[in-house]
Amino acid sequence: MTEYLRRYLRSFTGFSRDARLFLLTTIVFGAALSLYWIDFNLYLESIGLDRPTIGLLLSLAQLAGVLVALPAAALSDRLGRRTLMAAGMTLVTLALFAFLSGQRVLLFVGVPMLGAGSQIVAVVQIPYIAEHTLPEQRNEYFSVWSAFGFLTTLISAVVGGAVATALPAQLGLTSVAAPYQILLAGVAILGVVSLGTVYLLTSDRPPADRVRLSAGNRFGLVIADRTLFFRLLLPGFLTSLGAGQLIPFLNVFIETKFALSLAWVNLIFAVASLGTALAILAQPALARRFGRIGSIVLVQGASIPFLVVLGFSPVLWTVVVALTVRNSLMNAGSPIFDAFSMERVSPAERATLAAGMTLLWSLGWTIAPLYYSFLQATLGFTAGYAVDFITIIVLYTVATALLWTWFHGSDRTAVGEAVTVPVATEAPALLDHA
Repeated sequence: MTEYLRRYLRSFTGFSRDARLFLLTTIVFGAALSLYWIDFNLYLESIGLDRPTIGLLLSLAQLAGVLVALPAAALSDRLGRRTLMAAGMTLVTLALFAFLSGQRVLLFVGVPMLGAGSQIVAVVQIPYIAEHTLPEQRNEYFSVWSAFGFLTTLISAVVGGAVATALPAQLGLTSVAAPYQILLAGVAILGVVSLGTVYLLTSDRPPADRVRLSAGNRFGLVIADRTLFFRLLLPGFLTSLGAGQLIPFLNVFIETKFALSLAWVNLIFAVASLGTALAILAQPALARRFGRIGSIVLVQGASIPFLVVLGFSPVLWTVVVALTVRNSLMNAGSPIFDAFSMERVSPAERATLAAGMTLLWSLGWTIAPLYYSFLQATLGFTAGYAVDFITIIVLYTVATALLWTWFHGSDRTAVGEAVTVPVATEAPALLDHA
């Protein structure tokens, strides 16, 4: 047992300078977006926006992400991943500063900017990590990278919630929106710092011959087997349709149903993030035991009963437990599916597949909030959320079944040999947390 643990820990070492620096970017930029996703729609409610309008804003953010995903993938092949990453972070930072005023016009400008910027970062960091890690390290690297994102959420949620709750009284601020505005100011500053961490990375602008090769393909994108792409993409799209009507509004659901304060809401999401981080770190070992597809189906299938408890239990502590366990299980398999997916396509296709995954994820999150808003407007809070949770359970079940049906017999390569690139988890570590 001791020797196994020693070998397991050794598999997480030996990363390159740029790979280690990218983890620093994960911490800083991840802290900014973690606080944004946990608290932003609560801020919008505090300044008087109704839930259908909030749903529309969140859909606009995802629609902007849909529009930039493929161009970002193609441009990164020509300009370099670091340059596009910095451009995306700049858009996010400008948007965060725009939110501070609370003016509706700036909100409708800033939200699409943030959606586009965060999507650009999500798309280009995928091939960037593949190009700065060794094949035998990539499963473990993404496990660390993703776990860092969730641990960052834990710390930033606890600290941010405590500071934002205590500071308004010290400053004499009495507005209902004051705690959220303090959080947004801190988030915007973190966005500025994240730009500095990106420029610590080595420039990766590609040579001219690689640029010409990329330009020779339509829109710089490559797809050899359309059926394979469809099968790799559809389960994630179905999951996004479920997650998009749950994740952005789960804080509102818990806060309203149990009449909780901002600090308590942040603490609950921090606990959930800790459980998710631990599950992600353990998943490579589980995949070695059951195979990659088997381990993914196991953890995602096991998460569904906890989703039922989360949606329908009237007792707070059972909801917190269900949230923690469900988030942990549903997100834990993502690094392994990333490894499997990127191994199934050629190196020339990886950026295209990564862009397709993030694009469809954003498309799902564009559609789902509109569905959520419709249910809330027509059925009200309790019945609307009941239908939401039933829809989510069906979508997650179908997505998990498709993974098993299409891929359970094709998992032939050992996990340690897989070529992995991190793509969107159910709640991407740098984008949006559950």
